[in-house]
Amino acid sequence: MELPTHFLLMYGYLVLFAWILVGQVGIPLPATPVLLAAGALTAEHELSFPLALLAALAAALTSDSTWFLIGRRYGHHVLRILCKLSMEPTICVRKTQNSFGRGRESTLLFAKFVPGLATLAPPVAGQNGMAFGRFLLFDGIGASLWIGTLLTLGRLFGDVLRRNPSALDWAGRFSGALLILGIVGFFAWRVIRRRMVLKELAQARLEPEELKRQLDSGEQVYIVDLRHPLELLPDPFTLPGAFHFSPDSITERHMEIPRDRDIVLFCTCPSEATAAKTALTLHKLGIERVRPLRGGYDEWKRLGFPLDAVQLAKPPLEPAKSL
Repeated sequence: MELPTHFLLMYGYLVLFAWILVGQVGIPLPATPVLLAAGALTAEHELSFPLALLAALAAALTSDSTWFLIGRRYGHHVLRILCKLSMEPTICVRKTQNSFGRGRESTLLFAKFVPGLATLAPPVAGQNGMAFGRFLLFDGIGASLWIGTLLTLGRLFGDVLRRNPSALDWAGRFSGALLILGIVGFFAWRVIRRRMVLKELAQARLEPEELKRQLDSGEQVYIVDLRHPLELLPDPFTLPGAFHFSPDSITERHMEIPRDRDIVLFCTCPSEATAAKTALTLHKLGIERVRPLRGGYDEWKRLGFPLDAVQLAKPPLEPAKSL
């Protein structure tokens, strides 16, 4: 299977533009094999190096400008979507915002070389109010460096192909295998990383006794009650000072959660499943100091620790029926 060299030979700059555009949007299509193959074909005079550079640069700037404008309008909502495509969803928001906060324009110069940061940098730039003209300038320089480097490496490899034409078939098979391995590796790493985070969360579970000591000593702890409102009807109590969040609404309300203290999550489900899932969501949003409570509400209550009463909303009275 001679991919992507076969496609480049057939469709030239069009497939190069489309491939880079789709890859920069966030869809897992590795751009490196395509750019290396395009660079190799420039050595064979099948493609023009300047035109290949312009086609790839136009695709990158089109995608990046779109994400910049979307990030300016929708802010953290679009970052949450992009983080689902990131290979490091648990830290992508915090990592990107920290990098951009320190370097601003200079971050765009190397963003294309860093997995995850390449897709997230444009919307973060838009969210932080960078002028569009300055964004285009620095993003264009960074994209040119990235594309030019890969095309040049491919061009150097193309010199080997000229001395040994039979190596072209090997290069096509190799680039196709690299493409498939890149896509498979993307999803495999997502699964592995998720399991690693779940394991870390399991190890980071907070014992009820430790939380009790923190509360007694006056430590600032933000406690989140994740139980469904129907669970409160037969037992209208919660942990001291706890705030009630439904798991479905926590992404919309995550700005209410402080970042400067431990966040303790609890529920009543087996193995704290809801708390662990919600902790993953908060990690994706850049909230890292999250600890599920071992045993949840039931274990806290079983140990006889103090509880606060919950004021439940009273259902409206039904109108009296006329006789």
